[in-house]
Amino acid sequence: MRARNWASVLFGLLLAVAGGAPGWTQQTIKVAYTDPLSGPFAQVGDANLKQMQYVIDYINSKGGALGKKFELVPFDNKSQPSDALIALKSATDQNIPFIMQCSGSNIAAALIEAVNKHNDRNPDNRIIYLNCGAVAPELTNEQCSFWHFRFDLHAGMKAEAMVRALPKDVTKVYLINQDYLFGQSVQRELKGYLAKLRPDVQVVGDELIPLGKIKDFSPYITKIKASGAQALLTGNWGPDMNLLIKAGADAGADLRYYTFYAHLAGGPTAIGASGDNRVVAIMSFGENVAPQIGNADAEAFTKTFREKHKFDFSAAGYRTIFEYLQAAVNKAGSLDPTKIAFALEGLELKDFLGFETKMRKEDHQLISEYFAGTFKKGVKYDAEGTGLGWEPTATILAKDLDQPNTCKMKRPSP
Repeated sequence: MRARNWASVLFGLLLAVAGGAPGWTQQTIKVAYTDPLSGPFAQVGDANLKQMQYVIDYINSKGGALGKKFELVPFDNKSQPSDALIALKSATDQNIPFIMQCSGSNIAAALIEAVNKHNDRNPDNRIIYLNCGAVAPELTNEQCSFWHFRFDLHAGMKAEAMVRALPKDVTKVYLINQDYLFGQSVQRELKGYLAKLRPDVQVVGDELIPLGKIKDFSPYITKIKASGAQALLTGNWGPDMNLLIKAGADAGADLRYYTFYAHLAGGPTAIGASGDNRVVAIMSFGENVAPQIGNADAEAFTKTFREKHKFDFSAAGYRTIFEYLQAAVNKAGSLDPTKIAFALEGLELKDFLGFETKMRKEDHQLISEYFAGTFKKGVKYDAEGTGLGWEPTATILAKDLDQPNTCKMKRPSP
């Protein structure tokens, strides 16, 4: 009878452990990843997926976390918030402790709200949202959440870096951005930093375009040329960026292009030789950064990726994400998302280039270095076989991009 009672108690304890920490019952540490894997922005999602998997393979070769390997579970959200919410539901149904998403601040806003509600209602099945590229400032200000961690600089930080990169001889600029939360944020932040840092610059045109709908940008290029603009400033990404610059090149526009995403997969091919010394990307990483600063290990890491794929490794931030996640899981000693979230707060690590980074506790915004790169001939590594590549022309340290925030975060009990 006594043995039977002990067996019942042991069985109950096992059930309690399994219910309280579902991640422990899985053989791997699963990370749901949702981005466009079909439709007009599929190239972006596919490139992200390949780079993420490359990073995960590396992290797993270094021991994973708590003796478990990381496993990526992709979900196609078709660039729609509704499909991202379906992915979130699938992830929580499978007790996946993390969800990642990079493309679309409108999608990120929906995910933050849904994650908050889910975690409030399901304290034994919480999930952490790892944001790898949705960068509207609102997401770590008015909409900041304990369960949301952003691992890319927000649009305000990038806008400041872009304005600081403008040469003194540029005094007339044209703004084109996508008409949704992110593009509207870029538009606002660029205007603000131009007024603050470069009051001599005149904005001669300012447009918002429908996301992913325009196939022919030649009418826009005609307007830009007529405005007398010397430079085009844009936060566009995917085909909205590639087709815009290609139209300018085809029209022989005498323009300089200042972008956030021209260096990503497909961008260099779309720009082509006509972009020599005309295109600047404000970026977290470029393949010529490592040789410029003499980091042989980082150079070898990116070179191995290039040998397997037909595009550059641009996602140094993904390696930062998984190194932070690895460190936080090991620090927490648990796969409990609440413990891991507390472990992520305020965590400081050197990234794979050797720069200091920090996950700011106040708003869960990563503070890291950034670079300005110019598309040109004569660099060590060209991009996508174009004969041109990204030469790092400026390094902006984390301390110089540490902008204030307005987050009023609500935290659960540890």
